[in-house]
Amino acid sequence: MFVCVRPSVPNNGAAWKEIMPTDIIMPQMGESIVEGTITKWLKKPGDKIQRDEPLFEISTDKVDAEIPAPASGVLQEIKVSEGTTVGVNTVVGTIAADGEALAPSKPAAPAASTPEKPAPEKPAPEKPDPEAKEEKKPAAAARPVATASVPPAHEATQEDEARSSPLVRKIAREHGVSLSRISGTGLGGRITKQDIMAFIARPSSAPTAPPALAQQPAAIASRPAASPAPAAYPGDLVPLTNMRKIIAQRMIESRRTSAHVHCMYEVDFTRIVTLRAKHKSGFEQRHGVRLTFMPFFVRAAIIAVQQFPIVNASLEAESVRYHRHINVGIAVALDWGLIVPVLKNAGDLNFLGLQRGITDLGERARSKKLKPEDVEGSTFTVTNPGQFGAVFGLPIINQPNSAIMGVGGITKQPLVITDKEGNDSIAIRSVVHLTLGYDHRLIDGAVADQFMALVKKTLENWSEEIG
Repeated sequence: MFVCVRPSVPNNGAAWKEIMPTDIIMPQMGESIVEGTITKWLKKPGDKIQRDEPLFEISTDKVDAEIPAPASGVLQEIKVSEGTTVGVNTVVGTIAADGEALAPSKPAAPAASTPEKPAPEKPAPEKPDPEAKEEKKPAAAARPVATASVPPAHEATQEDEARSSPLVRKIAREHGVSLSRISGTGLGGRITKQDIMAFIARPSSAPTAPPALAQQPAAIASRPAASPAPAAYPGDLVPLTNMRKIIAQRMIESRRTSAHVHCMYEVDFTRIVTLRAKHKSGFEQRHGVRLTFMPFFVRAAIIAVQQFPIVNASLEAESVRYHRHINVGIAVALDWGLIVPVLKNAGDLNFLGLQRGITDLGERARSKKLKPEDVEGSTFTVTNPGQFGAVFGLPIINQPNSAIMGVGGITKQPLVITDKEGNDSIAIRSVVHLTLGYDHRLIDGAVADQFMALVKKTLENWSEEIG
């Protein structure tokens, strides 16, 4: 007979029940993905985190994405630093249960017995504090305030550090700026380099000086004026991000692969501009999504693709692949690059479905919520440089597609209008220029022109219900 004896423990069982930390692993973002690069940690050791809260950002050869925390607790340790590429399923950090001991990397609290700096009226101690001596130097010293040691009241708080990078904090120290005065435009309100440089360049952004320095007009006057953001760090050599490397590689590959030709069509867009202005308020109230111009262009392209399926085809060696479905890639410009999420089976969607799908892809691309399958399988691409004011563009084909349609800006122009009786007149109309970039190995110029002529006709004589 075997007897099992359990050691005597308190009622709470804490002496024998060890709570193991939760591993944070590099996820596999798709079947073909074998590694990922950590581009940014959104938390630092010691920070409390909630399950599914964004924890770090990664970049793969498919997407950039935010990775949520696998558990609630405290970030105990970061094992893989920013900019490091590791294989999938690698442990990149650990999360301890809230209240558990943290890794030694957590900053220790200052000792309660640490003496404050001696007051000016008291005699100096035998071993004077170097910072105290620095403060006693004459105010007229010929050095900028920015290089003076920054007193505690001017340092970044833990909250500021959590929402800014080391570079941003370095710039803040050099320019004497308190990060608490800056509203961040990055994810989760993070302060980017552009945010702080724009703040410094503003005439009203005087540095937040502590009281001791506020009484030093001579030193403040000797401080050089802040430079605007573009000229802040001339000569810097900045490595390419993973996304930028991939974009560069894909663009060169596309130019080397396809025989690029472009044709451009001018479209009278007045009918649709008027239609959207009339329905956009009610459309958003009924469906909970804004009515934009993009689904009009996508729908017109789908109608033309159905008439000219070669535009939706791809070359495979010495054969042509005619795709069963129309999967439209929608180019989305991001602050950190460009990505083309794919609206799958777009030919099966009505106008409302197109608008919802386009909005969803754009929002998830900007918030780094796309999955690898969201950027795969496109058969035709639409890009919209006109949103930034371009009259038209000559886009590079998104491989393995054979065509890409570029949408220019919508502007008011005088046009010659011919009525049913053949009478001509000049009128102010809303005009957009559409460009088709196509692979001349597969698509002839006549086919490309017929395709664009049908797109133009569909847009100028729009009759489909928009929901």
